[in-house]
Amino acid sequence: MRQAMAEAEVGDDVFGDDPNVNRLEAMVAERLNKEASLFVTSGTQSNLCALLAHCGRGDEYIAGDTSHTFRLEAGGGAVLGGIAPQPVATETDGLPNPEAVAAAVKPDDAHFARTRLLCLENTKNGMVQSPERMDEAIKVARDASLSVHLDGARMWNACVELGVSGAELTAGFDTVSMCLSKGLGAPAGSVLSGPRELIDEARKWRKMLGGGMRQAGVLAAAGIYALEHHVERLADDHARAASLAAALADTDGIKVNAINTNMMFISIDDAGSELQQRLADRGVLCDVLRTRGHKGPSPYAQLVGTRLVTHLDINDDDISAAAAAFAAALGPVR
Repeated sequence: MRQAMAEAEVGDDVFGDDPNVNRLEAMVAERLNKEASLFVTSGTQSNLCALLAHCGRGDEYIAGDTSHTFRLEAGGGAVLGGIAPQPVATETDGLPNPEAVAAAVKPDDAHFARTRLLCLENTKNGMVQSPERMDEAIKVARDASLSVHLDGARMWNACVELGVSGAELTAGFDTVSMCLSKGLGAPAGSVLSGPRELIDEARKWRKMLGGGMRQAGVLAAAGIYALEHHVERLADDHARAASLAAALADTDGIKVNAINTNMMFISIDDAGSELQQRLADRGVLCDVLRTRGHKGPSPYAQLVGTRLVTHLDINDDDISAAAAAFAAALGPVR
């Protein structure tokens, strides 16, 4: 990947003449069977460009109450676009209940914001949402004449787990955001895909948000390499997460709450700074999920527990070393 970046032919993406950016955008659009794509700096910017392109001031979007677009992206749609979020309860599988979505759609009345968009997420906390469940929510949106956006930051993990193509997974969505820097291992960047006219609108918003980059082909080259070499290998991350979970399940002081694709969530009896230091002494760096200015575990940790994520820089020896470090730091193996 670094070699591809060093050898990248570049242009000026603000003027649309960076060959690698153009190639990356065409590649993603083809893989997802969408008309056009837009290379952006991050998943947050990608989702925000989608919101701004779909909705106007005074409109609203519906999203799960634990979704990134509502909870974890600093309220950008509301702050920068005047777009009201309408959260609905997220089910245990990571998707909102279709009946709750239908009930949240506002009538055509001057008292209410205009409901324009439904945002879904796949994967959610590593959980793969089935195409059948997504289709249920999409049908509700279509019946209400809503557009549908997928926050697919980790959508390739879902594709690998389900054994389907990107186009199959995202067929029902108007727009899709996918991340290049999660399990795919690129240093930065996401891609927003959808109808050409809407992507043109998103491109204008990208510029306004400061996301217009010049010789961005260096980063696009990394994204191209990631898509060509790092998708199928996500299955290795899933297997290693399961392997680590099995090892930690036999460690006193740890409860394994869930294993979802390349993520596992655990509860630790002693999750304070002393544990953090004991792990560091054994070569394992971790964040005990505390929020700046917040006493105690962060709201994220309260929702899902401590998250451990496998990725392409983690090998089998690392899994064994991490399991041994937790066991030594917390107590004997049962």
